[in-house]
Amino acid sequence: MIKREIEVPENMDVRELFGRFDENMKLIEKAFDVNVSLRDGAVRITGPDEAVEKSADVIHMLITMLCNGESIDEQKIMYAISLEQESGGIDVSSLGADCVAINIKGQPIKTKTLGQKKYVEAIDKNTIVFGIGPAGTGKTYLAVAKAVMALKRREVSRIILTRPAVEAGEKLGFLPGDLQNKVDPYLRPLYDGMYEMLGGEGFLRYQERGVIEVAPLAYMRGRTLDNAFIILDEAQNTTPEQMKMFLTRIGYGSHAIVTGDITQIDLPGDKRSGLKEAMKILNNIEDIAFCKFTEKDVVRHPLVQKIIKAYEKHDEEIERRKNRMKKNDKN
Repeated sequence: MIKREIEVPENMDVRELFGRFDENMKLIEKAFDVNVSLRDGAVRITGPDEAVEKSADVIHMLITMLCNGESIDEQKIMYAISLEQESGGIDVSSLGADCVAINIKGQPIKTKTLGQKKYVEAIDKNTIVFGIGPAGTGKTYLAVAKAVMALKRREVSRIILTRPAVEAGEKLGFLPGDLQNKVDPYLRPLYDGMYEMLGGEGFLRYQERGVIEVAPLAYMRGRTLDNAFIILDEAQNTTPEQMKMFLTRIGYGSHAIVTGDITQIDLPGDKRSGLKEAMKILNNIEDIAFCKFTEKDVVRHPLVQKIIKAYEKHDEEIERRKNRMKKNDKN
């Protein structure tokens, strides 16, 4: 057992560091099996040698975040803890330093994980970016934020949002209403991001002027999309033919973001995923970037990370059983 003390800056509100009822420090205590307390303006950590060092690293990160004007919450603390446990200390205190966009309420939108940070940097540097990973990692939300900022800065003249309507087999005729009404249920996640960035009225004004266009993927065929920011969501449900068709629509001055989760493919069993195929075919082409998110990048309730991990473990076990059965059949 060892003891270590970390000085808290004089101008820092210790309550922000410790959290309500010391809930922030309790997360660290539980994760590393240490005891954390406040003594004479310093954070005192006691416990096993390695656990104390890891706990100290996390607390240093949190102090740096607060000194940089960042707030800390459960998601940030658990993310710092998970990286410290698995990677041996990656500094996440710089997260949130850069503002991705400003929402309709004037609040800054910032990256919350290293995966998100790399994703945003890739969007700034490449014409086509693939964001691949589980739900809740912010891949669609950040894509919408970047699209709106590009429009406001006049880097593009329009935004195009599209998504394959797989559940309806791309045949939307049986749904009530006009094309917009038929497509709306499939594009709700994209709308949610737009409403937060532009507000309901602002979004509708842009849409009425044709500056923002929402359409099913099938309606992209035969078009050339110049000077546009194009987002293809739920791309795991495209066929290879649809993916090729979409990527070859891109014209001069355009940017495209393709988002999807290859563990959530809703295509019929005999259909290949265009996203999975694109990952193999386009992996080494310049100006195309692939950003892969993991359960650590999930910024929803911490329980979501555990659910995703449990399902991944289950799927891996099923795959191992299939491989064993194939091996036994050959023998």
